[in-house]
Amino acid sequence: MQHDEMIGKVQALAQLPDRGAAERATRAVLETLAERLPSALANHMAAQLPPTLAASVRQKTDSAADGHGSTSGDRFDLTVFAGRIAGRAATDEETAIQEAAGVLEVLDAALTPELTEKMAGVLPADIRELLPAGRAVDDGG
Repeated sequence: MQHDEMIGKVQALAQLPDRGAAERATRAVLETLAERLPSALANHMAAQLPPTLAASVRQKTDSAADGHGSTSGDRFDLTVFAGRIAGRAATDEETAIQEAAGVLEVLDAALTPELTEKMAGVLPADIRELLPAGRAVDDGG
């Protein structure tokens, strides 16, 4: 999926007023997701994204590799996830959750099914609930 198509879909799904807001939301969610995922998994995600969006993910995984973060992914819940997105996108936490759900739905369509299954498997249940219904099932862990 190309950059413009992804941003357009995020704008529609998250009901954002313009492409600028969709771009901010997408980057905020990708950066926050990259902090939550193990570095190797985040790098696999970046490899399947358009280069302009992959940069948001790689920026976070590169800082982890440089010793400024964890290679196993930060452990945080939906409250922290929403707070980080809200801070990056200059919005409130409720809007951040809505935006995250839209971005995650677009990611589900843009990434390979195997990768989205792996991502769902490492996310906590409360964040996993933002994934499209087919991915949000509890894996028992």
